[in-house]
Amino acid sequence: MSTCSESVVLSCENVAKSFDGKMILQNVNLHLNRGELVCLLGQSGVGKTTLFHVLAGLYQPDEGRVLLNGEDVTGKPGKISYMLQKDLLLPYMSVLDNTAMPLIIAGKKKKEARAEASSHFADFGLEGCQKQYPSQLSGGMRQRAALLRTYLSSRGVALLDEPFSALDTLTKSAMHRWYLDVMRRIELSTLFITHDMDEAIVLSDRIYVIGGRPGTVTAEIVIKEPKPRPDDFVLSETFLRYKRRLVSLL
Repeated sequence: MSTCSESVVLSCENVAKSFDGKMILQNVNLHLNRGELVCLLGQSGVGKTTLFHVLAGLYQPDEGRVLLNGEDVTGKPGKISYMLQKDLLLPYMSVLDNTAMPLIIAGKKKKEARAEASSHFADFGLEGCQKQYPSQLSGGMRQRAALLRTYLSSRGVALLDEPFSALDTLTKSAMHRWYLDVMRRIELSTLFITHDMDEAIVLSDRIYVIGGRPGTVTAEIVIKEPKPRPDDFVLSETFLRYKRRLVSLL
């Protein structure tokens, strides 16, 4: 993947973060190119979610900076959209109003926000669900609604923290194919936390392995096979070669 400055939409440079004198992250450097899906893979407790909080501007790093399309957004929340593991849809609001919320918060009138959000329902596989409530949706549909809400608050960049981990295997596989198609159509770039090596290999253009105490980037793996990858890719020797390498690194 190219790392030229014209293609980089998000980067962090020499980021360090500590709490109560304990260093959690140290000298973290990574970047996301336009149109890429890049996974962060690492064991629990190495600082992946802390890093996402820094990238999203929720934490001020002790050292380093975060750049979004060349703009320094270090410690500035609201610049990069961030979807947590749980969908956090508000149960008393319709699906349409849940997804329109970022636009209303940004200052749009409710009618305009609803119209803009509704215009994306077909792309996100939600057409006809506008008046339903979250409790009426399946787990996969709830995640689609949460992803649309994330997209509407983004500048073409999304941080996703294990968004599909609660889904069953078949639903997760279908969501993978769907999300890659949506990314392509709406020109979204994604940085994605996962604990699932198979998921990382299937989805990623590149994988950053995070390890150590304090956490840092210990390896970068490029997945060269074109996307979307066929269903039997997970049975191939190529897939197993990537997985063996990840197992050795983790």
